[in-house]
Amino acid sequence: MNYQTVNVNGSPLHFADYPGEKGTIIAAHGLTGNHLQMHYYAELLKGEYRFISVDLKGRGHSAAASENTGIALHTEDILALIDALNIEQPILMGYSMGAFIMANVASKRSDVKGVILLDGAATCTEHQRQIVEPSLGRISKHYETAEAYIEEIKAIYNRLGVTWTEHLEHVGRYEIAEKDGHWENKCDEDRIRQDFQSFYDYKPEKVFSNVACPVLLIHSTGSIGAMPALFLAESYRETQQYARDIWKLTSDSNHYTLVFEERKDVNPAIQRFLENL
Repeated sequence: MNYQTVNVNGSPLHFADYPGEKGTIIAAHGLTGNHLQMHYYAELLKGEYRFISVDLKGRGHSAAASENTGIALHTEDILALIDALNIEQPILMGYSMGAFIMANVASKRSDVKGVILLDGAATCTEHQRQIVEPSLGRISKHYETAEAYIEEIKAIYNRLGVTWTEHLEHVGRYEIAEKDGHWENKCDEDRIRQDFQSFYDYKPEKVFSNVACPVLLIHSTGSIGAMPALFLAESYRETQQYARDIWKLTSDSNHYTLVFEERKDVNPAIQRFLENL
C-alpha cells in the first residue's frame, strides 16, 4: 500500500492505494471518518482488487472542505479522481455518507461496474438527526494531549457498542492534530454539519433511477448502544424501489461495527457480488 495525493477541483485529495489485478474499487468513508474506516474491507479485497480508500476533503490529509461542502461537491471530487487516475469501469464502495456519494457518482457515469453501499444512500428523517447531531459537538473540543482525546473517543465507542482495538486507536490518532498548544479533531464542525444537512437534500428516486449498474446494499439493523439502528427498513424503501438491479443483505451489525469490526457475515456477500459483476 502507498499513499498518494492528487489535485482535484483545485485542491488536494489524499488516498491510500492498495495494488490488485482484477479491477479498481474506490472507497469513501462516513461523515466524520477518514480512509481508515475502510480498513477491514481493504484488507479483505487488496491484492485481488486495486483498492483506493479516500480521505474526503475536510478529513485526514486531504484539503479543507470548501464553504459549499456537501454530498454534491464530494461527488464531483470522486468523479475528478476517477478521471485523474484514468480508471476505467470503477467499482464503488461507500460507507454511510460515502454511500450517498458513491451512488451519486454511479448515477453520473455509465461505465461504473458496480456499487457497494454500506448502510447509506437512504431517505433521511428526524430519526437520523436525533442520533447523529448530539455527537458532533466533540469535533470542536480542545484536548491538552492526544491521549486525552483517545480516552474520550474510547468511551464514546464503548457507548456505541464497539469493542476498542489497536486499529481504532490508530484511527483516533489519525483524525487529530496539534494546534496552538492543544489537540483537536482535524474536521471543522460547521462544515461537518453542512455535509450532514446535505443528506436531507438527497432524493433516492432521482439518484437510483439513473444508476444502471448492479448495487449491493448492506443494511445494519443492530442497535447503537442504547439507540436504535441509524437507518430503518423504511429508510431504504425508495432506494430499493428505484435501483434497477439491487442485492440486499441485512446484517446484525450496527452502523459502527459494520466498519470497525471484521464482518464475517458481510464479507462473503461482498465477494459474491464482485464475482458476479
